[in-house]
Amino acid sequence: MGGSEGVRHHPLQPHPSFPMPHSEGEWDFYWCDVSWLRENFDHTYMDEHVRISHFRNHYELTRKNYMVKNLKRFRKQLEREAGKLEAAKCDFFPKTFEMPCEYHLFVEEFRKNPGITWIMKPVARSQGKGIFLFRRLKDIMDWRKGNAGKKLTSLEAQPARSTANPSGSHDARSSDDQKEDIPVENYVAQRYIENPYLIGGRKFDLRVYVLVMSYIPLRAWLYRDGFARFSNTRFTLSSIDDQYVHLTNVAVQKTSPDYHPKKGCKWMLQRFRQYLASKHGPEAVETLFSDMDNIFIRSLQSVQKVIISDKHCFELYGYDILIDQDLKPWLLEVNASPSLTASSQEDYELKTCLLEDTLHVVDMEARLTGREKRVGGFDLMWNDGPVSREEGPPDLSGMGNFVTNTHLGCVNDRKKQLRQLFRSLQGQKKASS
Repeated sequence: MGGSEGVRHHPLQPHPSFPMPHSEGEWDFYWCDVSWLRENFDHTYMDEHVRISHFRNHYELTRKNYMVKNLKRFRKQLEREAGKLEAAKCDFFPKTFEMPCEYHLFVEEFRKNPGITWIMKPVARSQGKGIFLFRRLKDIMDWRKGNAGKKLTSLEAQPARSTANPSGSHDARSSDDQKEDIPVENYVAQRYIENPYLIGGRKFDLRVYVLVMSYIPLRAWLYRDGFARFSNTRFTLSSIDDQYVHLTNVAVQKTSPDYHPKKGCKWMLQRFRQYLASKHGPEAVETLFSDMDNIFIRSLQSVQKVIISDKHCFELYGYDILIDQDLKPWLLEVNASPSLTASSQEDYELKTCLLEDTLHVVDMEARLTGREKRVGGFDLMWNDGPVSREEGPPDLSGMGNFVTNTHLGCVNDRKKQLRQLFRSLQGQKKASS
């Protein structure tokens, strides 16, 4: 894994993708999984310089039910403090109910819109496990009784997987997202987006990477690269039981009978952005990507006051975004442990560079000045306030000419940028000594 050489890791339990030190002792940096965090964080003393790859209660953003609860609360707060127009900027997640505790509210909503499609998701599982679509209340009643019917067995019967397999090897089962182990009956019922944007008749979602270095103050970086994940089968609403049509997770798609490992089902974000620009023009694409920036920032702000912002912690989040036919982006979920398993050479390069650049931003060597707006493939998009592409402090008075410092799906000349950055930092060091 790019960048892991020479870094000492905690002896208690290794992350599947990082080596274990040969002897116990002190450590400086630990790319841990969330189960280690839950069991050890509160009992572990850490020196000032030590860094760890999760915030203590990351699940406020990465568990589906908590994420929605925090977004709803934040939306109400915005409406109170800044008015309806500002609150409407949080309307990027589908109508959602936590089950079983909001079952009666859900039934009320369900009866208002008969015939529409809903999707049920376990709050703390990933890779498409336990998900099903439904249009009849009877399906939920069966589920509620603990008997989800034969058609759900293939999906429901898969056990919640552990965060690391016994051999310590890093495989697809343990890679995306190591959720908290909680009872299976905690689900969210969410209105299904029935009009997804299709390419070649197929549904897709986007995986985007956001690195948070601190919540108080909020300091967040957006990675230039990411990918679109396609389903293997043409989209239709006439077969809601077919997971290959509706679920874009690679873990699901690669079990499809006609899946081609070499061809895969991913597009890099640069290709996706160029495709949209050729179809809809650059302005529409700018608006879409600006709306996605809004999702990243508002979702982080919604948990800013509840996340324990420990100076030892950072977190690399994997955002899953769905685009509809009106080019509106929807937030599906946020992963605390996005998969680092590669499904192709292109994917491998993206993920090794992503890890390398994450380590550059974490900056264990203390080489950065703290004033950088770009490090490798990462652009600083929020630093206790919006970050402007222009040099100097942003002029927020008019906001008319303000352009956020984000370049998602744009050219990522990271190697050249890193060379220039470290050369200039060396020059500054020599000059000051």
